[in-house]
Amino acid sequence: MKRKPGKTASSSDANSAVRERRRAEKSGGGESLSTVRAVDRAIAVLQCFTAETPVMSVLEIQRLVGLSRPTLYRLLQTLAGTGLITAEGDPQRFRLGHGVMHLAHAWLSGIKLIDVARPIVAGLREKTGETAALFVLQDDHRICVLELESHHVLHIARGIGDRGGLVVGATGKAILAFLDEDRQAATISKALSKARQNEFVSALKAIRAQGYATSRSEVILGAVAVASPFFNHNGEVTGSIGVFGPTARVNDADVPKIARLVVDAAGTLSTQLGYRPKRSGVAAPEVESPRKVRRQP
Repeated sequence: MKRKPGKTASSSDANSAVRERRRAEKSGGGESLSTVRAVDRAIAVLQCFTAETPVMSVLEIQRLVGLSRPTLYRLLQTLAGTGLITAEGDPQRFRLGHGVMHLAHAWLSGIKLIDVARPIVAGLREKTGETAALFVLQDDHRICVLELESHHVLHIARGIGDRGGLVVGATGKAILAFLDEDRQAATISKALSKARQNEFVSALKAIRAQGYATSRSEVILGAVAVASPFFNHNGEVTGSIGVFGPTARVNDADVPKIARLVVDAAGTLSTQLGYRPKRSGVAAPEVESPRKVRRQP
């Protein structure tokens, strides 16, 4: 016996799924709250909490997410049941729970810096046409852990494993400019004479203000370098991304364009490492100044 078109077992299953989804959407006091939508809303609630506002009332959360009170309470109760949110006090106030720490620990354990950075550094090399490299901070030095050489016959290369101080070269100074004051001062005092320190500190302030550092023939004769720092999930400077080219090909007019690309690359890497800028309307720390370069014409 032939089956009529459109009456297959698969279409029957699909119709059942549609009916089930519609029943789910009608739950929650008449509000549309499908499974995916509920997840979106729960994520929005979790993202309300920041370092500046770690504890919030229901009213404060409601202003940010725009949900009705009954819906918000159901979400908060569900999140509290999983340990992602903790309720305290009377009237109740909420903060992120221990469950978030477990997730963060699992995420951090899975991060491999070079794997995350490689496509970003590769994109930077293709956009600039010059060698691009990744440096990490180790004690008072910067170490090259990833380098993708320019396709040009004439190019500059440091080599993976290259180690140098922080007071010479763009990649080192880009890191040094964003260290905390005590560590920065200790590094400078060990490397430079007192006569040079004041001038050097002023140069670091300029680097911090613009978000990137440049150098010419400081590490390699005939080389131009541009570098920008990247930050970890705690907002601490962790290293820098740099681009190097020969002075025969890279002139002063090229530096601002390369700098914007380098700052963008470092910002992307910071984001993927968990760095999160403060919410708009809240004063930003100085470590966020590299982002300002993006908005420059």
